[in-house]
Amino acid sequence: MRVSRLGFSCLALAGWASAMIMQNPFSAIMRGEGDAGSTTWLDGLESWPVLGQDGKLAKWYAQGMSEPRNMLQKIALRGSDFEVMRHKSNPDYALRVKKQDPAKLGVDTVKQWSGYLDYKDEKHFFYWFFESRNDPANDPVMLWLNGGPGCSSFTGLLFELGPASIGKDLKPVHNPHSWNNNASVIFLEQPVGVGFSYGDSVDSTAVAGADVYAFLRLFFQKFPHLAKNDFHIAGESYAGHYIPQIAHEIITSKEENSEEIPNFNLTSVLIGNGFTDPRTQYKYYEPMACGKGGVPAVLNEDQCSRMNASSSRCDRLMNLCYLTNRAIPCLAATVYCERYITQVYEETGLNYYDMRRKCESPDSDLCYRGLDYVQQYMNQKEVQEALGSEVELYEGCNKRVGARFALSGDHGKPFQQYVSQLLDRAIPVLIYAGDKDYICNWLGNKAWSDEVGWRHTYKYRTLPLKPWVNKNTGKTAGEVKSFGALTFLRVYDAGHMVPYDQPESSAYMIESWLNKNYNLDYKV
Repeated sequence: MRVSRLGFSCLALAGWASAMIMQNPFSAIMRGEGDAGSTTWLDGLESWPVLGQDGKLAKWYAQGMSEPRNMLQKIALRGSDFEVMRHKSNPDYALRVKKQDPAKLGVDTVKQWSGYLDYKDEKHFFYWFFESRNDPANDPVMLWLNGGPGCSSFTGLLFELGPASIGKDLKPVHNPHSWNNNASVIFLEQPVGVGFSYGDSVDSTAVAGADVYAFLRLFFQKFPHLAKNDFHIAGESYAGHYIPQIAHEIITSKEENSEEIPNFNLTSVLIGNGFTDPRTQYKYYEPMACGKGGVPAVLNEDQCSRMNASSSRCDRLMNLCYLTNRAIPCLAATVYCERYITQVYEETGLNYYDMRRKCESPDSDLCYRGLDYVQQYMNQKEVQEALGSEVELYEGCNKRVGARFALSGDHGKPFQQYVSQLLDRAIPVLIYAGDKDYICNWLGNKAWSDEVGWRHTYKYRTLPLKPWVNKNTGKTAGEVKSFGALTFLRVYDAGHMVPYDQPESSAYMIESWLNKNYNLDYKV
């Protein structure tokens, strides 16, 4: 069965608020109607009632969420060249597996599989799995997730850390710094509506986390020889929401359901330039943009003053979101903070993901021309047929997915409490951040990781950053601090996507981590 997605452009964290539309923006955006550039509806936001069913925001929210949820139109029957896996404990899920001929697409020479996780006939999640180039029988397994929400994990695969990038001629270019040099890596398209995934949409990290956990159980049932290996979850940006939630699903399922113990063990998690603790991280947009994060100020004095003046109301609204953990207060908080704090940066015309430069391709996903090539490559018929895609239009980012998460208030909700859960179980956590990113900047990531609650919070918080040296090159590549299970790494001269900007530093980081050098040579 091949399906056609309604066409939407990229919606990443930085831009979702400006994509809302006049009248009821939530209904309009779910229908794909209206002027996507308008923010007129935000005028007067400060005076809106945000709680109760009498509030304008609450009414708009309810109407928007009632829009049809199925995002795709089926146009053909599903192919039959998949092996199908099920598990009796959760028969509603099935894993379809298709072995790839590495020579067909030329992305890598290692063994590869692609396919779908199906939930009934409602949700279908696409994945592409590459064995390690080194020792796949014994090397770790890693799940990689990109963010958005609504952006494809094939950004990681074909632009950042995967076995190849895509050149201007739409041919794969070998990546010598790929993370599958020493790990077998799964690139999963989630939540529904992302990349080649399709079906009835979801609107929260909690639901998405349950789907990913179901995928992992069936994956390790298909590849039981890998279940004994170390297993890591890594990702960037909005994966700072996803990864803690997925880890929570794994831990609680193992602890609460002894008869259904997962057949794999979570070894560690890695979050790059993540968005995990919104209340804390919103406080660090003004310092980052105004010259306090190691980058010369990109805003003038008036712009910095405007951002600073809005910060106290942003913080109060975020406090209400954290207190209630409900959709309406969290949506109101995020709308305000995005409009009056984050988006002041938009006036500079600079790349949200790299403060050193303008957008290479303003109409492309995340400002990078190379992502245009990825999208064109994935939309080639021969590529889709080889992989077994059931979606005929691949988009690097899907605005509609992001809109649903925004409507549910998911953007503003905290997920650092699940990082605490990992740390208290001595499961290693790496928070790394390129120091030229604005939207999920290193100042905010350092701040929340300094304050995350666990038994060593005080000791960890008081430790200084120290130079981090890439021993493969002999160069100082960043700053690091580590104690117990928690490590923070600032990566020099990298934007939002560390493996893209600093491939050698990224490769050394992941090589060290997979070799269980969890403190990255930090000495207390």
